[in-house]
Amino acid sequence: MLFYDGSVIYNPVAGLMIGVMVTVLVQSSSTSTSIVVSMVSSSLLTVKAAIPIVMGANIGTSVTNTLVALLQAGDREEFRRAFAGATVHDFFNWLSVLVLLPMEVLTSYLNDLTSVLINSFNINSGGDAPELLKVITRPLTKLIIQLDKKVIVEIATGNVAAKSKSLIKTWCETFKNVTLSNVTVPSRKECVSPNLCWTEGNMTWTIMSTVYKKNLKKCKHLFVDAKLSDSSIGLILLPFSLLVLCACLIIIVKVLHSALKGKVAAVIKKTINTDFPFPFAWLAGYLAILVGAVMTIIMQSSSVFTSTITPLVGIGVISLERAYPLTLGSNIGTTTTAILAALASSGNTLQSSLQIALCHFFFNITGVILWYPVPYMRLPIRLARGLGNISATYRWFAIFYLIICFFLLPLIVFGLSLAGWNVLVGVGVSLLLVVFIIVLLWAFETHHILPMWMQSLEPWDRLIMGFVDKCCQKNSCYYLGIFCRAVLWPCKWQFLKCWKLKTDDRKVKEVPINVPEQFENTGVITNKSQTLANTQEKTPDMKRSHSSLAL
Repeated sequence: MLFYDGSVIYNPVAGLMIGVMVTVLVQSSSTSTSIVVSMVSSSLLTVKAAIPIVMGANIGTSVTNTLVALLQAGDREEFRRAFAGATVHDFFNWLSVLVLLPMEVLTSYLNDLTSVLINSFNINSGGDAPELLKVITRPLTKLIIQLDKKVIVEIATGNVAAKSKSLIKTWCETFKNVTLSNVTVPSRKECVSPNLCWTEGNMTWTIMSTVYKKNLKKCKHLFVDAKLSDSSIGLILLPFSLLVLCACLIIIVKVLHSALKGKVAAVIKKTINTDFPFPFAWLAGYLAILVGAVMTIIMQSSSVFTSTITPLVGIGVISLERAYPLTLGSNIGTTTTAILAALASSGNTLQSSLQIALCHFFFNITGVILWYPVPYMRLPIRLARGLGNISATYRWFAIFYLIICFFLLPLIVFGLSLAGWNVLVGVGVSLLLVVFIIVLLWAFETHHILPMWMQSLEPWDRLIMGFVDKCCQKNSCYYLGIFCRAVLWPCKWQFLKCWKLKTDDRKVKEVPINVPEQFENTGVITNKSQTLANTQEKTPDMKRSHSSLAL
């Protein structure tokens, strides 16, 4: 309904943020783009207005591998590499949008380029797009729930009657027959068409179609006979789906972490990270792009492929420099899948579906041209490595980054867009000016004039540590730990530090320390056994680790 009800989607910035938010929430860029394609096919949305939404969907789909990186927060070095490997995808998408969205608004190059390509080829509707991964997953998901996607499309395209329909699919097989019959109407105004209306004596006749529909076979899923509203079923499925998602992400990390060790890791590391001999060393990166594209076409999901790469980067099997072209290839591969699906469309939906899919394809191709061929322009690698270093030191910052980039920032910008262009430009320009001034001060090494909270994350770290310590004193972490332990056992929730402290009956475990005999009676050390807590408190990094792991 958000897509249809407001003209705000014609604002390119608002459209971009809608694409980000919807894709993050439904964890599927294909869902958001399919709604956009339906609206374009129904002439409710132009291709030019739909392009920013598709760009936003490209950003939103990268949230999954960032979540995977959080599961490796237990080890500082692993987390440093994994978070950098995950966010290189984020930075590529955000940087591409920052450059290409203004270019598209000013020049409409994607719209014009794809329009010329479609008009120059006589494209006919093809067969159904190949399905590989869905062949495995669909039988299971059909047993849980089946939705009538036609109702979603009808709501998005403004069908008022569809708003009262249920999204839950009840009948999987129906018989539909349309017959034409002559009927009388009070006047010619009631005729379907003037050409199909005639008068015989005092009677006015017209041809009217009668639809006969008979339900043959019910669907087989858990909620087919449930007397629950759509909202109630959604509230039941939402926590279940989140639990399944988290469990799958944990399993991906655990399996890859345990399987790829020792000699296996060494062989894979040597194979993937090896460059071609001089002068063909530059070809290795482009081969990695091709591999990423092919693997994504096979999996039919860029999220699955990049979520598999992230743990491998964390454990050191794949370098960040090699993970970057693999991610770029994955971005390209997911658009080719959309092109194949668009070719299966028929009628008036073929041209618009294919044009949107091609816009997505050329957007990623242009991004690769911008940020890969010239080594100096590979900014996503440098930015991701810097963010990985920061997150390894202050691990709470990873959660802060995730919430800001994928939730708060899109919501704030979307809210400003609703207020109008004047408000959006006024606030946006002011914030960009502040950021530009801060960057200049750092560039000329005069940032010491800034307040301490703008120079370092240390003040923020102290603030969050204080909050966590207070949380632990009030037993909040303890009860959260009990809940996680009971529901998600036997997963190792090492980041719940407060829970571990509480379960030891508030007693600190004594760890024996071997002390040389010459120091035993000197008064410096009076006992061979010292508490682990006393030794850890003197380590600066452990203080940060305590708060971050508790979060």
